[in-house]
Amino acid sequence: MKPHFHKVPIPSRTSFSIRHDKDSGFGTVWHYHPELELHYLVRGKGVRFIGDNISNFSDGELILLGENLPHTWRVEEGMPNTAMEAIIIHFLPNCLGSDLLHLPEAYQIPKLFERARRGLRIWGSTRDEVVALMHAAVHAQNLDRLIALLSILKILAETTEAETIASGHAFYKSNDSETLRLNKVYAYTLSHYKNDITLQDVASIANLGITSFCRYFKLMTKKTYNDFLVEIRISHACRFLIEDKMGTEVICYECGFNNISNFYRHFRKVTGMTPLEYKRKYLAKTAPDMI
Repeated sequence: MKPHFHKVPIPSRTSFSIRHDKDSGFGTVWHYHPELELHYLVRGKGVRFIGDNISNFSDGELILLGENLPHTWRVEEGMPNTAMEAIIIHFLPNCLGSDLLHLPEAYQIPKLFERARRGLRIWGSTRDEVVALMHAAVHAQNLDRLIALLSILKILAETTEAETIASGHAFYKSNDSETLRLNKVYAYTLSHYKNDITLQDVASIANLGITSFCRYFKLMTKKTYNDFLVEIRISHACRFLIEDKMGTEVICYECGFNNISNFYRHFRKVTGMTPLEYKRKYLAKTAPDMI
């Protein structure tokens, strides 16, 4: 879907914004902004959209978003925004001075910003170090604020504990009517993904005929509605697998799939692995974080 431009408020007499939000406005429209965004989720659950990637989010996630990368976080169904808490830093690439990016000692920072154009998920000891600095930066003043941000960028630029999130697709600006229409479809899908959703259902939400809706959705998102729905269902299946409270067959039906073989086929297509392989990979990656 085409993202909506968002003007990030930067307080006067400051070079970047840092907020510690409780009830932090989750559920905003699909949007983008020229500022990079470092987003630490203190607590909460739901589904996040970053570029063309659809995944679950949960407590402790640390994400770096590059310039103009479309994104939104949606709270898990039934969970109020008051259950969400996050620390968020917004900063322009040259907020510490454009000359800094051209210094030979700072060559890693522009490379970090380039990688962040696809979004980065950070884990391990890197996440722990950055989160501690983010907490300190919330209350820092004057030079201490700048030092905290520069320290964060140094850690992120040097780490290997990060993975890209989205592909390299191009995204374009939208007008308000397009944003509203697609967010209605988006919200309906997140609320009803467990049920059978027909093209007639979503086309009516968009006030379009079925043929027009299919053409419109593909134009806006570069994928079919069915592919979009499958990705939503698989993102929820991934969370259930990680939580390990239900068997794979139960998860299959809980996420809106009609049979187990269909579920396995779609899961492998979206993730590149079987449900069991996905769970093992996740546990192996997060094990150091739990020590």
